[in-house]
Amino acid sequence: MKDYKTQQIRNVGLVSHGGAGKTTLTEALLYNAKAIDRIGRVEDGTTVSDYDPEEISRQISISTSVIPIEWKDCKINVLDTPGYFDFFGEVISGLKATDSAVLVVCAASGVEVGTEKSFQMLEAEKLPTVVFINKMDRENADFYKTLDQLRNKFGNKVVPMTLPIGSEHSFTGYVDLITNKAYVYTQKEVQETDIPAEMEESASQYREELIEDIAENDEALMEKFFAGEELSKDELLKGLKEGVKSRDIFPVVCGSSLKNIGIDALLNIMTDVLPSPIEANKFKAVADENKPYSAFVFKTIADPFVGKLSIFRVVSGTVSSDSTVYNGTKKANEKIGQLYVLRGKKQIPVSKLVAGDIGACSKLQFTMTGDTLCDQTNQIEYGPIVFPEPTLALAIEPKAKGDEDKISNGLQRLQEEDQTFKVEKNVETGQVIVYGMGEQHIEVISKKLQSKFGVECVLTEPIIPYRETIKGKSKVEGKHKKQTGGHGQYGHVWIEFEPYKEGEFKFEDKIFGGAVPKQYIPAVEKGLRECIKEGVLAKYPVVNIKATLLDGSFHPVDSSEMAFKVAASIAFKKGMEEANPVLLEPIMHVEVTVPEEYMGDVIGDLNKRRGRILGMESKGDMEVVTAEVPQAEMAKYATDLRSLTQARGEFKMSFARYEEAPPAVAEKVIEARKKSQE
Repeated sequence: MKDYKTQQIRNVGLVSHGGAGKTTLTEALLYNAKAIDRIGRVEDGTTVSDYDPEEISRQISISTSVIPIEWKDCKINVLDTPGYFDFFGEVISGLKATDSAVLVVCAASGVEVGTEKSFQMLEAEKLPTVVFINKMDRENADFYKTLDQLRNKFGNKVVPMTLPIGSEHSFTGYVDLITNKAYVYTQKEVQETDIPAEMEESASQYREELIEDIAENDEALMEKFFAGEELSKDELLKGLKEGVKSRDIFPVVCGSSLKNIGIDALLNIMTDVLPSPIEANKFKAVADENKPYSAFVFKTIADPFVGKLSIFRVVSGTVSSDSTVYNGTKKANEKIGQLYVLRGKKQIPVSKLVAGDIGACSKLQFTMTGDTLCDQTNQIEYGPIVFPEPTLALAIEPKAKGDEDKISNGLQRLQEEDQTFKVEKNVETGQVIVYGMGEQHIEVISKKLQSKFGVECVLTEPIIPYRETIKGKSKVEGKHKKQTGGHGQYGHVWIEFEPYKEGEFKFEDKIFGGAVPKQYIPAVEKGLRECIKEGVLAKYPVVNIKATLLDGSFHPVDSSEMAFKVAASIAFKKGMEEANPVLLEPIMHVEVTVPEEYMGDVIGDLNKRRGRILGMESKGDMEVVTAEVPQAEMAKYATDLRSLTQARGEFKMSFARYEEAPPAVAEKVIEARKKSQE
């Protein structure tokens, strides 16, 4: 690959709903750029950008791939991002490295939830956007219907730049509204011809609309347009480029990546219309190869054999192989060895990378995703990537005993690669909990542990941390008397147990006249504190309880700290049983954000989960439902909410308090707990 200047580089993200054909489009772009000699197929696992074993077996993209291609004296870094919601963190990090995007829409399915979500992300990143209506050869493909849906959702800035010739099986090419010519594809070549007679009227109408939209972005063009003068192709492209850059125009082109129709037109748009790093000014830093060096690390790949691979975008200056750089985030020097450009899993060695380009290097010691690399004499830090919070929790454990360390090391390495999942060890239950974006996300993590780190895992529902308490009062005796050869054991206490709302446990000593000597009272408290770790109903920790030591007796020879600890534990078991013990369940504070049309379904579903609705409020065009729901009812809520709202709903959840579980629920929990401990 030859050297390119910053103005010759384009960084373009491909985004869409899952299944719109981004990966096949990437193959078609590679094929047209003569980087591969045949278009790979997702079904066969032969594509350049989906190379991970999990991507091949699931036939979906899981992570963002960087695919550089050369076209018309430009280098286009195409970032093929995943379309499935579980892997949207990869889209967020991928878009941090791009200057523009192609929103891919399936001509048969039209605008889907993922199309809307992708558009919102492009809006947030303020990325110039081209829409590619793909799969024009598919059954039920309808360009005009899809165009109407796009305009209804995203407004009249969405303007066709090409129109399809034929549809479904008869799709053979397109009309280019800029050149006012038709391009028809045969097996061997593409031919420029006149616009088919039956399309002349609609083409003329759409062309007029496109030219007016372009002219609006340039005063000189506007004057010419209203004076009825013809605008040249160069003038139109210049005006279009400005309109796209300012996000005042979203040009729409059509094609079929599988049949390789319209792909060359899309490549031309990428080079002629989409901005270079200099024009985009993405990081508010001058993309100049002569300025001091700075780069932003937007992705990390954890490889047990090669070590960590850091993928970064050079923001300013030039970086060379075998050089030292400074990590502005971690405040530490890093040694860069060999630099690479990546094409899927292929690493192509290069000697340097200039401002605007995307590359990688391995084995950086301190650097993580979201870090800034720079020149130590010109320290700078670009902001971190804000990832969504994971919403689904599953417990993970190794299949084979003794693999606990392997799991924990593997998870740590995978977290370097993917910051949308979190891991925590629950001290109380002893379980390792993985929080992810959905079931598929956590499944992929467990499969990667197997393929990359050689450890097989089992995923289960996390244990709910129930508690036990008492509702009544009891006054009980605890006596421990044991006579053996030599010293015996004697401890004797009277303790009153009652509910205590101000804290988890309170111990009070009301002994008068030395019925229990002072030196044994701490042993009584210690014995009780050990006992509250396991209640009498289902061995869950006991909370909100007060124990008052009222009376007792001792033996001058046989009494000991141990004897009083045992006496206290005897009293605890009796006292709990006599004071109306109950099971407490954790209640979560839940905030669900959904479009208004799903409100009824969401509220109905929360009620079914024994939830209490606390309130509702509008937030823009969304509604926020606040509720309190038992944690036990929220296990698969992330998945259920997605299917309930066609993935348009989101939720946040935090612990609120403990509350008494209804008798029917308590019975089931106690029964299940006893079985698991048998």
